[in-house]
Amino acid sequence: MNDWPEGRTADGGNGDVRGYGRGSAGAQPEGARVMRHVQRPAAPPRGGVPPQQRGYDQGGYAEPGYDSGYNTGQVYGRPGGGGGIPPQGPPHGGPYRQPGPAPDWRRRLKVGSIVVLVAVLGTTIGTYFWADSKVRREVDLSKVIERPAEGDCTTYLIVGSDSREGMTAEDKKRLHTGSAEGKRTDSMMILAACSSGNTMVSLPRDSEVEIPTFVGSESGKTFPGKGRRVKLNAAYAEDGPELLVRTVEHNTGLRIDHYAEIGFAGFAGIVDALGGVEMNIEKGFKDKKSGADFQAGKQTLDGEQALAFVRTRYAFAESDLARTKNQQKFLSAMASQAATPGTILNPFKLYPVMGAGLDTLIVDKDMSLFDLGEMFFAMKGVTDGEGTSMNMPTSGSNGGNLVWDKAKVQQLVKQIQNDEKVTVSDK
Repeated sequence: MNDWPEGRTADGGNGDVRGYGRGSAGAQPEGARVMRHVQRPAAPPRGGVPPQQRGYDQGGYAEPGYDSGYNTGQVYGRPGGGGGIPPQGPPHGGPYRQPGPAPDWRRRLKVGSIVVLVAVLGTTIGTYFWADSKVRREVDLSKVIERPAEGDCTTYLIVGSDSREGMTAEDKKRLHTGSAEGKRTDSMMILAACSSGNTMVSLPRDSEVEIPTFVGSESGKTFPGKGRRVKLNAAYAEDGPELLVRTVEHNTGLRIDHYAEIGFAGFAGIVDALGGVEMNIEKGFKDKKSGADFQAGKQTLDGEQALAFVRTRYAFAESDLARTKNQQKFLSAMASQAATPGTILNPFKLYPVMGAGLDTLIVDKDMSLFDLGEMFFAMKGVTDGEGTSMNMPTSGSNGGNLVWDKAKVQQLVKQIQNDEKVTVSDK
């Protein structure tokens, strides 16, 4: 097909190539023609944004990305310099905002983890110093003389005293403690924390023991032993915790590493702060002096009931031995409940428990919070069946005092010293 106007050929119609341009030979001007190789640009989308940057009076013949500047006052490029396709406008004609970078979630997670770690660490350190400042380190074991050699286990002498310190008249009446002045030992036990298994040995307060030579805790004077044989609780009444430790070590041959003592008020306060302690009482009993009135079966004891439970002695035939058994059962149950995640990880429960106990807990000067924790977990281990609970073996009585079985006591002490499994029985 010939695209030249009619009446005109490339060679003028006679084969002679003379034509120049694309004019018509006729007198009438040539009409508009559509060039085949040029396509009309597509209609712009709604919103007036052209598919490509237009040039040449918006005719759409410019190459993509090129702006001639006509009709905009710019010769080259768009206002502000630089050519290319302008950014798409926001929907619905809103103001245009440059999109920001995508969030760096890995960095945010790292920063968040550091913040949480610092908070936890700060709380832990704060709690440690708060608790450490409340511990009453009043017992000086350096005053104890002629001490046995150290063994492989860590040993604690745990004492429950009848101290009424901090109690009001109403508290004394409610807890049935009486109003006696001073303080005496109401319960005593040795707790040996060993890798072979923990052992809890109750020392009946009526045990017959010898008072050895000792140095007075207050006077510093030496009091020579005269072979006096008395009840074990008399040692505490005579010169306090230091003489009690000295007497226990002298009569057993076992070195005591740490001392811990708690009074009536502190004991009841810990139980109440825990929300009570669940006990399974095998046989019900009553005791007017302690205020005990229990039915058989599982029940939760509050502070008042717990104190009555561990103090009762006159309701049993073997008064002192039966009471020490109850004391072991209750202390182990209390330690087991206090050492659970529900208590340790709950600040609303942990702080009241620690506050109630540490305010009235008296320990030796070398006792750390770590040692206290080890003591409670060792008691918990006895409850969980990982150790042995027993009374000091006895062989009879002398004038109402319980006489220890020397052979069994020596075997028991040797096994604890060597961190061996305890096989001695109190029967």
